[in-house]
Amino acid sequence: MAKKQFKAESKKLLDLMINSIYTNSEIFLRELISNASDALDKRYYLSLTDANHKVSKKDLTIRLEVDKENRTLVIEDTGIGMNKEEMETNLGTIAKSGSEEFKAQLEKATKNIDIIGQFGVGFYSAFMVGKKIVVDSKSSLSEEAYRWESQGIDGYQITKIDKDSIGTRITIYLKDDTEEKQYSDYLEEWKIKELVHKYSDYVRYPIQMEVTKQIPDPTDDTKTISTKELETLNSMIPLWKKNKNKISKEDYNEFYKSKFNDWVDPQKVIHYSVEGNLSYTALLFIPSETPYNFYNTDFESGLQLYSKGVFIMDKAKDLLPESYRFVTGLVDSEDLSLNISRELLQQDHQVKALASSLEKKIHNALEDMLKNEREEYEKFFDHFGLNLKYDLYKSYGMHQEQLKDLLLYKSSKENRYVTLKEYVEGMPKEQEKIYYACGSNLEEIAQLPALAKVKEKGYEILYLTDSVDEFAISMLNQYEGKPFQSITKGDLGLDSEEEKKAKEEQTEANKDLLTAMKDALKDEVKEVRISSRLLDAPVCLIAEDGLSLEMERILSHDPANAGVKATKILEINPNHPIFKALQKVYQEDPKQLEDYASVLLNQARLIEGLPIENPVEYTNKITELMIRNAN
Repeated sequence: MAKKQFKAESKKLLDLMINSIYTNSEIFLRELISNASDALDKRYYLSLTDANHKVSKKDLTIRLEVDKENRTLVIEDTGIGMNKEEMETNLGTIAKSGSEEFKAQLEKATKNIDIIGQFGVGFYSAFMVGKKIVVDSKSSLSEEAYRWESQGIDGYQITKIDKDSIGTRITIYLKDDTEEKQYSDYLEEWKIKELVHKYSDYVRYPIQMEVTKQIPDPTDDTKTISTKELETLNSMIPLWKKNKNKISKEDYNEFYKSKFNDWVDPQKVIHYSVEGNLSYTALLFIPSETPYNFYNTDFESGLQLYSKGVFIMDKAKDLLPESYRFVTGLVDSEDLSLNISRELLQQDHQVKALASSLEKKIHNALEDMLKNEREEYEKFFDHFGLNLKYDLYKSYGMHQEQLKDLLLYKSSKENRYVTLKEYVEGMPKEQEKIYYACGSNLEEIAQLPALAKVKEKGYEILYLTDSVDEFAISMLNQYEGKPFQSITKGDLGLDSEEEKKAKEEQTEANKDLLTAMKDALKDEVKEVRISSRLLDAPVCLIAEDGLSLEMERILSHDPANAGVKATKILEINPNHPIFKALQKVYQEDPKQLEDYASVLLNQARLIEGLPIENPVEYTNKITELMIRNAN
């Protein structure tokens, strides 16, 4: 029979199908199995609606065969098959799909049959690995069988053949191996099993293949012999499609560990289904441990995406917000629009709607854990709380409504976590601000001299130990009308009128001393002043409104921020003996005051975790002062 040309715009279109639409050649097996599943669905539906075409569901199967000698891979199904006209229409015309037309008819009758293929290009993915494709098919509605044969863009031919069984048999003659592509891999049992498990494990019909098994040699129990055995490669029923009441905790745990390559059970399982304008099932997990590379740039977040049980993509990033990137799991939806290769999501309202729905479900699950499983939530926060803070900062506070009540902080009251809501609810009526202190660890923060006045008032202080904490707090700015206030920044707002007056009097009486110290320190500080926040400590370093001392410390780790400095103020405790010593030195030897001022500033810098520019000079001055005092 004469060869026909494809009923497409040009031969270039087939070349596009083969070389451009699909990014991964192994996807061909998924597409052909999906087409076979469609054909089985059609035949099963026909058997339900026409008594003359009854078929047992156990006879609906997909068979795979490999022949290494002839370099062929066969995908055969017992589905509805195709007649000559259908071959012309479905295989002779690129991007013409019988499944799409069938789906339109089905939507008027029932939703119990899933149709995977919609675009009519999946079949042509076989040409990525095959130099020749032969399709033998017999329709359940016809007594005749036909063969469709093609070597690609040069066209195809259809001939009548003898075929007893209903269904379709596709034979792929694999291309020769090259340095870049080892097509022979698709003749290996391990590779076929891997691809079926990865892409088609949940196709509803059994995918079978004869595999090699080693059994004991009946004549010699020390040896084994090879035999062929028919094996079903897919599990067929996805765990997430089962009734939740019939899924045990162990089932979830084992599924998670095997599917997502973790060695410990997940901390939290979120399993639910949604029906409506966008129907989907989600099976999500919160890991019990932080992945080793979670905070590295090479960490890939995202959910596995399935369409009607068929694996589409591994890391669908668009379905998870950055704040919940620690969540792993999968989503199965029949309503999402995929691109023509079914490898990518279309960027449309469906994706946004699904992502929004997932975000709400995850948020509600975390809120519920915080409310009803506080200990478990605190374990979760130890692992992933930093990510919530990072997103709050990176989004410039855009996500604060979703995240602010999920944040936890240790505080000065007890060595336990407290939420912002709990902090505000515990505030005395007269307290107007939310006080916080920053440091590398809790012990370091607890020793900060600037805490004294706030603690004396009986006010709770949040301890911020993560590098991003103060940046995130600055994005919130306030919580329920209460502004955040660093204990080492600006005015604490704690002085009574009497204390304010006493401070003004002390400042006026010692203004020459304070000015002399400021002059001695030059540009290292903006001002030296009397402190009202210190009780027992001699000095402290604070920052004006704007960049804080903690922010300077964090930013200094990046050479690009070397010039970024906080505006510093050195505060002196007028009730500490050091103040009398300063007054005496200033009266007797003003030159020596420079050394005192320098030593006190460096002490204050060390307390705040800031580096001192000349450690040798600092230690020498301390030694000199000790010698002077001894003499």
